Amino acid sequence: MSEPDRSQHETGPFLEPLRLAIRTQLLRLPWWLSEFLLFGLKQAWACLFAASLLTLLILSKLVWQPDWLLNRYDFLFLAALFLQGLFLWLKLESLDEARVIFVYHVVGTIMEIFKVKMGSWAYPEPAIFQIAGVPLFSGFLYASVGSFMARTIRIFDMRFTHYPPKALTFALALAIYTNFFTHHYIADMRYLLFVATVVIFFRVHIHFTTDRTTLSMPLTMAAFLSAIFLWVAENIGTLTGTWIYPSQKVWHVVSFGKLGSWYLLLYVSFVLVTLVLSPRAPDRDASGAFKGRSVFGWLRV
Repeated sequence: MSEPDRSQHETGPFLEPLRLAIRTQLLRLPWWLSEFLLFGLKQAWACLFAASLLTLLILSKLVWQPDWLLNRYDFLFLAALFLQGLFLWLKLESLDEARVIFVYHVVGTIMEIFKVKMGSWAYPEPAIFQIAGVPLFSGFLYASVGSFMARTIRIFDMRFTHYPPKALTFALALAIYTNFFTHHYIADMRYLLFVATVVIFFRVHIHFTTDRTTLSMPLTMAAFLSAIFLWVAENIGTLTGTWIYPSQKVWHVVSFGKLGSWYLLLYVSFVLVTLVLSPRAPDRDASGAFKGRSVFGWLRV
């Protein structure tokens, strides 16, 4: 049986020959090693936009000089625009996905403006492309999360069991987003929102396919693991001085409490992505059961 054409979903037509060449080499390895390596490669490919931005944060911090004509923040904004255009040209993202990422850029920038005004964190360097002290490149940092999610869903052909009604997920996302603002004035509802994410999504399992193996894991666990990576990325952002918290007059590791914030924000991102990538149920086997093995069972093989 010939392999289905997935170039639209994975690499785009320009890079499809390279993907096929890598896959051919991996197929010569033991199946478990091939699947493991391919999982890592696909994850790296899915976070290409986010990884590119983090690389630019680090490199620009190392080389940028204060007397250069272009501000570092403005360079990051223009570079992010270029990357977004390149992704569209290479067909690594669809126009629909770009629209959702733009919405998330706006949503993120609005929250940034509010948080900077409230003194939650600050951007210490000058910028021309900025609104109320918030450089516009910061919205791309939020958009990169949406980009990662959309690409991951497509690349791994993710399916979802027992997905709750969309109206309920949008209500949860709105409540989470609103709480990021209102907790400055009234009681912080994040602990109730933590419980709400578990209650609403505790039955949801993600079924994802690396190549020849379909595995599954709880969506809430996937959200928590993703929050850890975002927390690491945030530490890179503060270490490079791209943004700083009031307590970081001398740099230190960002509070573990930020893990909770990222965990909640991931649900906002995910719900926005479902605007263009509606959650689909997995296929069933001959017995009528959903295809896919628990990732924990696979790890014991």
